[in-house]
Amino acid sequence: MPNKLIIVESPAKVATIRKFLGSGYDVEASQGHIRDLPKSTLGVDLEHGFEPKYITIRGKGEIVSALKKAVKKADRIYLATDPDREGEAISWHLSEALDMDGKDVCRITFNEITKDAVKQALKSPGAINMDLVNAQQARRVLDRVVGYELSPVLWKKVKGKLSAGRVQSAVLRMVADREKEIQAFVPEEYWNLTGTFLLDGDYPVDAEYTGRDGRKETLSSQEEADRVRADAERASFRVSEYAKASRSKMPPLPFTTSSLQQEASVRLNFSTQKTMRIAQTLYEGVRVTGRGSMGVITYLRTDSTRIAEEADRACKAYIAGRYGEGHVGAGTVKNKGAAQDAHEAIRPADVTLTPEMLKSDLGRDELRLYTLIWKRFVSSRMKPAVFDTVSAKIEGDGLQFSASTSKLGFPGYMLVYGNDEEKVSGETNLAHWRENADVSLDRISGEQHFTKPPAHYTEAHLVRAMEEAGLGRPSTYAPTITTLLGRHYVTREGRNIYMTELGEAVNSLMETSFPDIVDIGFTAQMEKELDEVAEGTKDWHDVMRAFYPNFEAEVKKAEQELARVKVEDEVSDVVCDRCGRMMVYKYGRNGRFLACPGFPECRNTMTIQETADVPCPRCGKALIIRRTKKGRRFYACEDADCGFTSWSKPKAGGTVPAEAE
Repeated sequence: MPNKLIIVESPAKVATIRKFLGSGYDVEASQGHIRDLPKSTLGVDLEHGFEPKYITIRGKGEIVSALKKAVKKADRIYLATDPDREGEAISWHLSEALDMDGKDVCRITFNEITKDAVKQALKSPGAINMDLVNAQQARRVLDRVVGYELSPVLWKKVKGKLSAGRVQSAVLRMVADREKEIQAFVPEEYWNLTGTFLLDGDYPVDAEYTGRDGRKETLSSQEEADRVRADAERASFRVSEYAKASRSKMPPLPFTTSSLQQEASVRLNFSTQKTMRIAQTLYEGVRVTGRGSMGVITYLRTDSTRIAEEADRACKAYIAGRYGEGHVGAGTVKNKGAAQDAHEAIRPADVTLTPEMLKSDLGRDELRLYTLIWKRFVSSRMKPAVFDTVSAKIEGDGLQFSASTSKLGFPGYMLVYGNDEEKVSGETNLAHWRENADVSLDRISGEQHFTKPPAHYTEAHLVRAMEEAGLGRPSTYAPTITTLLGRHYVTREGRNIYMTELGEAVNSLMETSFPDIVDIGFTAQMEKELDEVAEGTKDWHDVMRAFYPNFEAEVKKAEQELARVKVEDEVSDVVCDRCGRMMVYKYGRNGRFLACPGFPECRNTMTIQETADVPCPRCGKALIIRRTKKGRRFYACEDADCGFTSWSKPKAGGTVPAEAE
């Protein structure tokens, strides 16, 4: 019988690790947390040092019993939960709940689930890091107190089934502030002038007007643009400056959680939740032909861009072998503080396991995300791309125009990871010009523009804003956005995120009664204090003692003084076909739908028909976006006789997806 027990979080890891270690080890999964604060009560002793009262999570009784039996049989126990604060807290809860007294208990971590990583971790076991446990415990207690004391205020003053949270309320404020900026924005007119100049009657080059008499000038009306155009048509021009140079474009840093979510959103159109779900699968283990089950990427929750020396060497050797020694770069990193640099950036567990080799082992989306991670990591260890640039300044009677062009001279990292528009190359007419040469104006044209308001947040932009503002941790970005969407405080149309009337009402109440909670700077400072707890320089009880008195006073004041807020449903232009009332928009598990405001007398509801921006590739009629009972989106022709359906959106031009029916 095995006398060594390894406890991990996910059942998906169990088979992989058992294969690595053989019969001398028993490997069991806790399936996440086994203890937590109770749902029915606050579970925090506010009168005695904010001590939490943990209970076994409902439904986890059988798992706890099975783990206790495994613990009894074992001489040595390795707690191998995830290598972050929450994983450390889970290990501590396991040690507290599973009767491990008298056992040899060790804490091990591995940043990747590979045979070498697991065996190396077993060679260097340690103890549970109570500073990390306390940091996570502080976050849990803090969030529980805020959520359980704020949410009842929302129930009384707005409507039932609402929630407020420490980080989610600050992020909602961030979205609300952006909406206010957009609504308050006043567009300003401006004009661009482009002159086409000829050298010796040939080699036409387009140059932009920049200013007059050495000063930059913005043209804010057609009259100003016409005046410059008239002056230019009378002027004589020459090339006042001409330069050829090179410009380097540095390779990207390896992925952090935030940058992975952003890039997967932009390049793959993945939601943050989908990105993390797929990355979790890639980390925990997939079956690879010829190798069995293994994790193919490193741990997915990280703020760090650091790469282990061994992985760095292996990647550079791979680059030298495939692309040549001349493409191997330095592999610089952007350093973070100790609290954020606990483990590596997200990278392939084995760089030689190329995306091409995994085509038959991974699903479509898994392969796309793995390819993104693999390419980003490999490119980060390559040399910069070098562009050859040519620039010229053109002057005449005080008017100044400028032109520039570039072509790719040395691809560097862009051999692996680049945008197609960056790879434009070829000779241009500007290459034939020279300094002090006379040039003639062939024609000049103006184009009217208006300044644009700030863009609505997308999920990718919101994640970046959360990271820059210091709101939350890598593990909280996706759940925070999911919560805001799930509570219908915000809604997503296309890629953009918009405030709902409910979200505006909740945010207004929070700004009025709980300014600290929605203050972005205050919330970011709380994150810094939690980092100090993790570093062992601050007691978590002190964090709570400093926070709670003012918060408690604000809650009591809001309960007594705040007026009830009525959120009106948005009225549609659809008439209820049963009673004749104008139907209103409501929110359900699968998004918006239409409901009769005459409820409960009239219970009529209708689905909202969304139309895709491409026609049916089979018959050309409108393509409708529909959802399954589980909420998965698919595309179907409005004409039932056509019968076209597809999980993926057809491309413009009538291309029929392979899986279309």
